[in-house]
Amino acid sequence: MELSLSPTSHRVPSTIPTLNFAKLSSTKATTSQPLFLGFSKHFNSIGLNHHSYRCCSNAVPKRPQRPSSIRACTGVGAAGSDRPLAERLLDLKDACWRFLRPHTIRGTALGSFALVARALIENTNLIKWSLLFKAFSGLFALICGNGYIVGINQIYDISIDKVNKPYLPIAAGDLSVQSAWFLVIFFAAAGLSIAGLNFGPFIFSLYTLGLFLGTIYSVPPLRMKRFPVAAFLIIATVRGFLLNFGVYYATRASLGLAFEWSSPVVFITTFVTFFALVIAITKDLPDVEGDRKYQISTFATKLGVRNIAFLGSGILLVNYIVSVLAAIYMPQAFRRWLLIPAHTIFAISLIYQARILEQANYTKDAISGFYRFIWNLFYAEYAIFPFI
Repeated sequence: MELSLSPTSHRVPSTIPTLNFAKLSSTKATTSQPLFLGFSKHFNSIGLNHHSYRCCSNAVPKRPQRPSSIRACTGVGAAGSDRPLAERLLDLKDACWRFLRPHTIRGTALGSFALVARALIENTNLIKWSLLFKAFSGLFALICGNGYIVGINQIYDISIDKVNKPYLPIAAGDLSVQSAWFLVIFFAAAGLSIAGLNFGPFIFSLYTLGLFLGTIYSVPPLRMKRFPVAAFLIIATVRGFLLNFGVYYATRASLGLAFEWSSPVVFITTFVTFFALVIAITKDLPDVEGDRKYQISTFATKLGVRNIAFLGSGILLVNYIVSVLAAIYMPQAFRRWLLIPAHTIFAISLIYQARILEQANYTKDAISGFYRFIWNLFYAEYAIFPFI
């Protein structure tokens, strides 16, 4: 996909009177909220940042779009350069946080904490406070890898995002393409350096493989996201296998232990790999309009929104049924009192949300809500994992 941007369908017609940008800037200044690491008081009850999931263009206040000169992406605050420096810096921080796609960072961070916690629970006698810095450096490396993958995708999807996700910072003109490239290069360099210097050649190889898969997913000429099967296999491999296996392996190595599979780790790796398949196919549900416009082939564009919603729900239900059966037939490996009721509740909640989606006739708002719920189930699985 080319990076050049054409004016969007929301471009302000030339017949509209000249806009008072000073007034717009003043309004924005009074409504912006300072963020600390992206965690604002606008978090909703499930802890999601208010920018993370706006999947409908009508959810974002419409503002005048800069004409095709936006392809130069002059950056944050270009239209309000007379505003105080502190406010422009806050806007830049907000744009960078949205660029990181916070919901994916939460999944990565929560998964890492859960797997490290599991390894420590299994070997409490080997816990050393001296390893704390190494653990946090590993988490930072994972966040950098996550930022690189979602960032490179946004750089090569600007035109599509103007239709599907106009709230993303590059598509909205809040972050320049040059700044985005600086960020993804920094993420890649920092992540590779940390992995290579702290976790040995094997983890470095796994980390490099993850970045490579994230690159070919988005970057021409391969751009594997054009092919539905290849796309969801890449997502499942990176978020399912590489993350779980890599973090658990690195934690045991830091404790001085050889790698060894345990029943809970086999369970979460398998479970999350299939869950990542569901995320891979349902993530395109809100994006059908833009994907069709730019001829991006996804399961949603090929099979239809309703069929994909049912397919994703079906795969998750099988996941939950197998989890309950594992607890019943392997009581020595799992805590029945937690695994069975938790997954029963998750399954019932999923059926209820699928019913709400059906009753809403698969509107874009309803689809976006359903996709948010899928991610909440993902977080919930990792939250209970250390204790199963």
